[in-house]
Amino acid sequence: MANEVKVGMRIKMFRDKLKMTLGELSAKSGVSVEVIASIEDGEVLPALGVLTKLSRALGQRLGTFMDDQFKPDPIVTRAADIEAAKVAAEGKNVLGYASHSLALGKPDRHMDPFRIEFPADGVDTESSHEGEELIICIAGQVELTYGCEKTILGPGDTAYYNSVVKHGLKAVGGKPASIYGIVFMPF
Repeated sequence: MANEVKVGMRIKMFRDKLKMTLGELSAKSGVSVEVIASIEDGEVLPALGVLTKLSRALGQRLGTFMDDQFKPDPIVTRAADIEAAKVAAEGKNVLGYASHSLALGKPDRHMDPFRIEFPADGVDTESSHEGEELIICIAGQVELTYGCEKTILGPGDTAYYNSVVKHGLKAVGGKPASIYGIVFMPF
């Protein structure tokens, strides 16, 4: 629950700073008032697409809501640390997939890299937002929905696309899958 509370508190803090109501943030982000209230109350950890919409509506980088502290370059994320976080279910959201930031502590970044773990045959929730994404499949198979097209990616396959087009990812083939995802949002 620690991540849920931290993210929710930060969203509320920036919303309050802007003197923005829940309704105004909902209208500006396209995220329902109920979902925003649940996030701010620490009840759920938002999926990356939802967090992206909220960060843009609040005029902040995606990482603003995820970073704990500043670290000097280079930011190194050890595989063992990702596995430890996965075991602890850290970063798991209501859609069932777990996302782990690979740039925590780098406040001046222009990209947000993640390792994302999808459960077997999970839910595919589509979103759209400004920017671009690079997806690198590292294990299992993921189905990328991009607009009306569906593409299966296997280990080593990549996809690079404009995030304005509605898109989504899920594991397929009855097994979990892992990807590296890099999100770029212009400011």
